[in-house]
Amino acid sequence: MIDSAFSDATLVDDPQEGAIRLHGPEGFAGMRKAGRLAAEVLDMLTPHVVPDVVTLDLDAMANQFVRSRGADVATIFYRGYSHSLCISVNHVVCHGIPSAKKLKDGDIVNIDVTVVVDGWHGDTSRMFLVGDVALKARRLVEVTHECLLRGIEMAKPGNTLGDVGHAIQRYAEQHRMTVVRDFCGHGLGQVFHDAPNVVHIGKPGKGVPLRPGMFFTIEPMINLGRPEVKLLDDGWTAVTRDRQLSAQFEHSIGITEDGCEVFTLSPAGHRAPPYRF
Repeated sequence: MIDSAFSDATLVDDPQEGAIRLHGPEGFAGMRKAGRLAAEVLDMLTPHVVPDVVTLDLDAMANQFVRSRGADVATIFYRGYSHSLCISVNHVVCHGIPSAKKLKDGDIVNIDVTVVVDGWHGDTSRMFLVGDVALKARRLVEVTHECLLRGIEMAKPGNTLGDVGHAIQRYAEQHRMTVVRDFCGHGLGQVFHDAPNVVHIGKPGKGVPLRPGMFFTIEPMINLGRPEVKLLDDGWTAVTRDRQLSAQFEHSIGITEDGCEVFTLSPAGHRAPPYRF
């Protein structure tokens, strides 16, 4: 049936997830614009992610950049959050809050941004290496990026979300790393967080079947140590329980007739660090 509140989207019912929106050409066009701007934010920040930069300053730069493009930041005022970015350093798994803290030589950092362009959400995150980073931390970042790519490779009609999660889990565990279970990817489009949930572990052939028009994020969080996390008292910041390092990459994608389209590819050609600029 047609959902008149969501342009050219239709709804399909899944026994596990409930109603999932399937989008048409208008949705793909909207997501391309939103995804590109989100990626441009990270491209703009890249030369500034260096030792001694204050994370609040990065947040302000991102906000100014998005506003200058006539767009909005999705996270400001979202469930009480008040920043443009999530900046997660070292053992912070996700949702790190920008502050007066400075980045240090040797840090690894995830920067996550979601923008809204003409009502469409572009959501992406990328890892950054700050100065001289230890080999094990670099390896974690490399494995995490490859996990993202392997998940995206499985995102096509005829496969399931279980296939996506299995590809991520298998690669991480082959390298003696673990997948965070407490957080997952999500549907998006004209809604920030929508069905389906995209869990980064799974069994082949299980879970939600992938259909053309589905929009969602794939955003694996990979730990050097155990997968368990805990939430800090601020209600947002999630950290590894064993204080081992964690890394994450995220793309927003749309399922096409024969594969998927990644909406948040870097216009500057950045994929995984070290980035050249």
